[in-house]
Amino acid sequence: MAGEDTLKVIDDAERVPVGHGADAARLRVTEVFFSIQGESSHMGLPCVMVRLTGCNLRCTWCDTEYSFTGGETVSVDEVVARVEVFGGKRVEITGGEPLLQKGAPVLARRLLDLGYTVLCETSGERDIDLMPPGVRRIMDLKPPGSGEAHRMRWENIAQLRPGDEVKFVITDRADFEWMLDVIRRYDLLSRAHVLVSPAYTQLPPAELAAWILACGLDLRLNLQMHKTLWGEERGR
Repeated sequence: MAGEDTLKVIDDAERVPVGHGADAARLRVTEVFFSIQGESSHMGLPCVMVRLTGCNLRCTWCDTEYSFTGGETVSVDEVVARVEVFGGKRVEITGGEPLLQKGAPVLARRLLDLGYTVLCETSGERDIDLMPPGVRRIMDLKPPGSGEAHRMRWENIAQLRPGDEVKFVITDRADFEWMLDVIRRYDLLSRAHVLVSPAYTQLPPAELAAWILACGLDLRLNLQMHKTLWGEERGR
């Protein structure tokens, strides 16, 4: 069953060190497509999206639940070949949660060696240093409204590198105040670009924009451009 396959991906990732063994050459993939990058400081730029299958979190506002199960198991070579078809030089490895799979860092290294700009969007629950140097990590920090704030790996903040970004998805004012406290406590603005997103359909973007303007911090409002362009259509 598809669900069992995805659970096996997660279980294997728990048991075997990333980048070792035969599974490091394979990936469970939901989709590979060419699009406009819809989020982060790379918003608006052409980007090949590699969406890996499986996630061990269940955020209340998740908009990619279809990536939790299913997908197909392919080699890293096959994924690279699919990326090369599109001709772009920017790739995002996303999910689901890409760092659950041992092959994700192997794919990232291959793409870096081929001259690609490589982004990785990750939940913040896994060790971000699983990705090799050169990858630009876009790491979520989950506010209480996500239902998963207790799952964050706070050690990741000390591991942020130049070019990394931190993203907060905000459902309400309580989430926003929680975010401000985290930013100040960890001096996040000195460590990474900070992105602030309204939870899709839950918080009006204009309301979040007003809070950002009033808070006095240099935060980037992070809207999902791909949804403005194509709505909920997959593969766009």
